[in-house]
Amino acid sequence: MTVRLHFRTLVGGALCVALFVSLSFAPLGARADGDETAMTNLIALVSQRLALAVPVAQWKWANHKPITDAPREAVLLADVEKRARAANVDPAFARRFFQDQIDASKEIQAALFEKWRQSSAPTGAAPDLATTTRPELDRVTQALIPALARVAPWRDTPDCQARLAHAIKGWKELTRYGATDTAALSTALAHVCSAGGPSDIG
Repeated sequence: MTVRLHFRTLVGGALCVALFVSLSFAPLGARADGDETAMTNLIALVSQRLALAVPVAQWKWANHKPITDAPREAVLLADVEKRARAANVDPAFARRFFQDQIDASKEIQAALFEKWRQSSAPTGAAPDLATTTRPELDRVTQALIPALARVAPWRDTPDCQARLAHAIKGWKELTRYGATDTAALSTALAHVCSAGGPSDIG
């Protein structure tokens, strides 16, 4: 299924990450309550990771590389499980969550590839994947592990999906996400709650 995204919105939304990261220092063992800061922080980091799919796609397009890189994905998922154990995060949850990030990123890349095939290819030099984009992806990955720990108290609560939907709505309003911007975001957040993704992402 082709995903249509306003990529400038993704990038603009990523610029708001610092605000929510600075507000997310709740104790990792905190009980779930009315504070949705942890979920909003997670959404902000996910949005930043989605924005990085754009330079990844540009590099792959320029270097005639396929979107899927199964060996590297396997390395990432193994590393995520290791980091999750060290941070007292359920490694199975972390692996499923990061698989969703990979899938969401590939949705964006596929949409861009399709756009470039049908119209004009991107101009200018693509950002270097090894020295520029991957270090940024690693930084976001490191931030996402403790962010997962902070949302863990909500995962099994009956209203987790509703809370997640409410946090997404607030994030979309803040970053001016449009109706078509949410497909990849929905994929990326599909397993935040034990029962699934947000109850309403519209």
